[in-house]
Amino acid sequence: MFGFFRRRYYTERKQTTVEKTENFTPNLVLDLDTNIKNITKMLDAPNDLVIRRLSVGGYQMALLFFDGLIDKDLVNNFIIKNIQSQKDHINEEEVDKKSLLEKLQNETLSISEVVTVTTLDDLTLAILSGDTALMIDGLEELLIIGSKGWASRGVEEPITEAVVRGPRDGFTENIRTNTVHIRRRVRDPNLRFELFKVGRRSKKDLIVSYIDGIAHPQIVEEIKRRVKTIDMDDVPESGYVEQWLEDDFMSPFPQLLNTERPDKVSAGLMEGKVAIFLDGTPFVLLAPLTFGENLQSPEDYYERWYIGSLIRILRYFCAFVALFLPSLYVALVSFHPGMIPSKLAFSISSTREGVPFPSLIEALFMELTMEILREAGVRLPKPIGQTVGIVGGLVIGEAAVSAGIVSPIMVIVVAVTAIATFVIPSYSFAISIRMLRFVFLIVAGIFGFYGIILVYIMVNIHLANLKSVGVPYTVPFAPSFYKDWKDLVIRAPLTFFSKRPTYMETVDKKRMKREE
Repeated sequence: MFGFFRRRYYTERKQTTVEKTENFTPNLVLDLDTNIKNITKMLDAPNDLVIRRLSVGGYQMALLFFDGLIDKDLVNNFIIKNIQSQKDHINEEEVDKKSLLEKLQNETLSISEVVTVTTLDDLTLAILSGDTALMIDGLEELLIIGSKGWASRGVEEPITEAVVRGPRDGFTENIRTNTVHIRRRVRDPNLRFELFKVGRRSKKDLIVSYIDGIAHPQIVEEIKRRVKTIDMDDVPESGYVEQWLEDDFMSPFPQLLNTERPDKVSAGLMEGKVAIFLDGTPFVLLAPLTFGENLQSPEDYYERWYIGSLIRILRYFCAFVALFLPSLYVALVSFHPGMIPSKLAFSISSTREGVPFPSLIEALFMELTMEILREAGVRLPKPIGQTVGIVGGLVIGEAAVSAGIVSPIMVIVVAVTAIATFVIPSYSFAISIRMLRFVFLIVAGIFGFYGIILVYIMVNIHLANLKSVGVPYTVPFAPSFYKDWKDLVIRAPLTFFSKRPTYMETVDKKRMKREE
């Protein structure tokens, strides 16, 4: 069954052509009133569409824009006011319509973004994007004037990726604000931002960013090819793009890194990665992604190397605890009690006296309860959510122990496991660990250590075959690139990073003059 879905998924994604909608779109004509009538009919006469008619030198013209999407001060002071100031300087007998259009574009409008279009599709897309259209009666071409100015959220500290030391600014829902964050940090003339339109109907802006001369050309071209295959009505969030571009949709592991931190994206671009920006979301994607990068944080590089190394080693240990601790406990108690030291075995046995359920059911009950509390804390308002998570965990744990449903040692195991999960920097990777924890827990309750080892081998086989935009997911572990191990489990001193990661096969391999 999985093979059927996999074949269907890859067959559909290889299609590079997008079917056109069946809606009939009329072309621009010479008559101004007819053009306005066609536009209002196409948009079903929306009440927020503003049509401002003007008369200059005997010529009839009209401005079209959507209220709320434009900067009103810009439209009033730099478009309408400037056009009306030309009434006494333009004569219908001396200036023809084509020359009038060029005069308005080159001399009258004091706006940086002014382009000429000739189709109704371009006109509707422009005004729906927040621009202003200027049409002149008797011309089949018009001006699109950049006037975007809708309300947006200001730059704030990222909520999902808080650090003790580092920049406090984060991405917003405005794609231009996000690209400015990168421009401020990467002042390289080779920095590229290539614009794409995604969504049949929404036609949202998507930008693929990379540094020409560093990023591997094949990785860049492969990402752009996959972006061009996106074929859906709307792409509301970068998670849609992530799911469309990933190599294996059946894998529980994230294959593209999502982040709200501009410093993380700029650092990735310097290493040869490719960033994907989508309008309307503060989460930017970075590709390719490797296993070790899920356990890295920008703070590792802002602190001294031995502090960053110790914190990173702690994350690997916590990832192991979050994945294996409940299953190891169940396997030891149920199948291998001889491996437990005698005093500890007696202590566990005494605490489990009177518990009516086997250790597997006990662990599943507590883990499910903890997941419910975690999800409830996320969905509730922030001040209430934290209270519910803490109080709920304490009350339910104490009540379950008092009622004799679970043992105190099980509450400790589940609590330590939950805390270890919070140490993992990547939210998507932490979810993958939480999912696999239940798999290990179930096989440990059925087969003991043998089940844990079997599933562990299967997970490693899957990771060894997994790729992110064609790059092996487990590099530099396997395939082994020993020179890149200095930034894997430990973080070596900065002077050791004279070259970019070997596995990225960057065009420019050096990032500092100092040799190792």
